[in-house]
Amino acid sequence: MNREILTLAICSIASVACGNCSNTVKSDKVSLNRPQEPKRPFPYTEEHVSYDNHEAGVTLSGTLTLPTSEGPFPVVLLIAGSGPIDRDETVFDHKPFLVLADYLTRQGIAVLRYDKRGCEKSTGNYDEATSQEFSDDVLAGVAYIKSRREVNPNQIGLIGHSEGGFIAPMVAAKSKDVAFIVIMGGTGVTGEEILYEQSALIQRAVGATEDTIAESRKFQEQMVSLVKGESDRQIAAVQLQEIAKNFRSTLQETLEKVTLEHLERVAARLNTKWFRYYLTFDPSIALKQVQVPVLVLNGELDLQVSSKQNLPVISKALEESGNKDVTIIELPKLNHFFQTCETGSIAEYEKIEETLSPVALNLIAEWVLARTIQK
Repeated sequence: MNREILTLAICSIASVACGNCSNTVKSDKVSLNRPQEPKRPFPYTEEHVSYDNHEAGVTLSGTLTLPTSEGPFPVVLLIAGSGPIDRDETVFDHKPFLVLADYLTRQGIAVLRYDKRGCEKSTGNYDEATSQEFSDDVLAGVAYIKSRREVNPNQIGLIGHSEGGFIAPMVAAKSKDVAFIVIMGGTGVTGEEILYEQSALIQRAVGATEDTIAESRKFQEQMVSLVKGESDRQIAAVQLQEIAKNFRSTLQETLEKVTLEHLERVAARLNTKWFRYYLTFDPSIALKQVQVPVLVLNGELDLQVSSKQNLPVISKALEESGNKDVTIIELPKLNHFFQTCETGSIAEYEKIEETLSPVALNLIAEWVLARTIQK
């Protein structure tokens, strides 16, 4: 059993969804091969842009790629997963949004991708934002796209991955300017439910015993219960540290890699404004309000957002919405980042050379084109 990975698994509460796990497991390799990463010059126009979320006083910085053929073009805005993520959704030395934007633009679809607030060249405070605030940043992006003469204002879509996968329906439910959405590895149940399932799946993937998984669940439930019941974050911080200390004292010698520092980091993450919102947020509420075409994709081997847990709930919510254009697909052998993999374990992410499955790329492009240019 890889103890470093098991440490991550037990502490996966601190790395839920997308970007926050990327700094935990690192390869010893100096250089990693990323064959899908596009190289300049590109056969399309690339423009660095910025736009404002005036209400929040935030300026978002991004990249707009435009086909060189005659427009106006359909356009998609890419929404990244959780964590302080840049416009390429860089994680584990992969740049999935760069690869996705390149592929779609070559197919005749304009793409806007951006640094999340407080990250890279975007202003604002990432640490004080929740998914609700991030959805407002997406609305600002939609408004900016509408101002561009090169794009078709009636063919603006959203593609959201992980956290972005539940932000996209939030925005589509509010904005009449969104014509379609693509959900990649998005959630249908509350963050609390995601947390428990994710932790168990990741631990099993690295050989943890069911006893270890059960003990980890008790630890997580204690902390979640405290956070949900104590609104004062300073008081909660002290009590969470006590829970962490008590849990560390009960661990077996085989888990000595799980240090008190690890557990205290878990406790601090759980007490953030973002995580407090995420724990009780129910994505199905927005999904039931979405009336535009929806493509839902999930990897069969996604251990962070389980297809078995989430796809049935997403399907039911969209059915209740009365939406007549819904496509839901579980893609075989793909993980949370839509890489072709063996087990779906976080340990594989960096080692896999593929950034995004060609099957997933082609599926997204064909689905969007069928509802825009080909329509």
